[in-house]
Amino acid sequence: MRLGKTISLLAVAGLMAGCTSTGGVRQPSGPETVAPEKALVLPPPGGPSIVNVVERKRGNGVEQTISLFTSSSVPGQNFLKAEFFGASGANPGMGNASFSMINESGIAREVARSAPGVPMATSATFLQNAYGPFGYASGRSRAGDTCIYAWQQIRSSAAANTQARNFGMIQLRLRLCDARATERQLLGIVYGYTITGTFDGPTWNPYGDPPPASAALGRTGEPIYPDEGGYRASPMPIGYEPAPAVVRLPRTAPVRSTPSQQPAQDAAPLPTPIGPRVPLPSEAPQTSAAPDPAAAPLEQSARAIGVTVPSPDCIGDAAMTAVCRR
Repeated sequence: MRLGKTISLLAVAGLMAGCTSTGGVRQPSGPETVAPEKALVLPPPGGPSIVNVVERKRGNGVEQTISLFTSSSVPGQNFLKAEFFGASGANPGMGNASFSMINESGIAREVARSAPGVPMATSATFLQNAYGPFGYASGRSRAGDTCIYAWQQIRSSAAANTQARNFGMIQLRLRLCDARATERQLLGIVYGYTITGTFDGPTWNPYGDPPPASAALGRTGEPIYPDEGGYRASPMPIGYEPAPAVVRLPRTAPVRSTPSQQPAQDAAPLPTPIGPRVPLPSEAPQTSAAPDPAAAPLEQSARAIGVTVPSPDCIGDAAMTAVCRR
């Protein structure tokens, strides 16, 4: 009797719940596509362009996968992935995302999956962009495509965390493969991307306190030069550079020259030599060359103007003087 009464009460409760429900259709929370303008990280000017942005909200942050333009025969899509980790409860009703510090074994697995079939080697050089240090691996496919996979973790120092602030963290991943770009050009994307996403309040600021002004400002003996004019090294190129134009010359048959071959009739005439001709060592010196006709009148005029000096034998004897005059 009691069992039947309990079943009746449950049936009545179920009917009352069905009458109070609206019956509306809703989409469960999950990944959604957002406009490219809402990307939390933007590539540098000049490319690569954004194809789409898939966003997943977490209880303690946001994750975005930004698909980039891809021009490569390597399987896979170029992307820029950003994960923002903040306070729990930032998005109520959603589970928190677990995060871990970047470690060598985890990065090795990510690099192997980023570009299938491409041998990737991790760079041991210390590099940093405007947001701090980063690492990357690069490789080249059999078809000649260049690939890089870069990673970066942005988090304030431990000293700043002791002040009950600057607890936020951002992790970035970048996968790029291109058929024309070089490793240096692809690496320029890491130096040029801009993080537009922020956290609410200084408690979760991942960048830490801003650095103080340079001590060289206003100090004597500390010259500051402009960026232009060659005083400093040129900045790293950002984005893709145009490929050099390929100039193909028409193929011509080789011409064999012989000593007796005459020059072509349509060949340009040689310029007229300036100055006297210098004989070769094997030639005899030309001593019977005729004098220049233009110089003859000058010589005659010089002889007419000059004064004839008599010989000493003609002086003092009248007979000899008459002979000398003849």
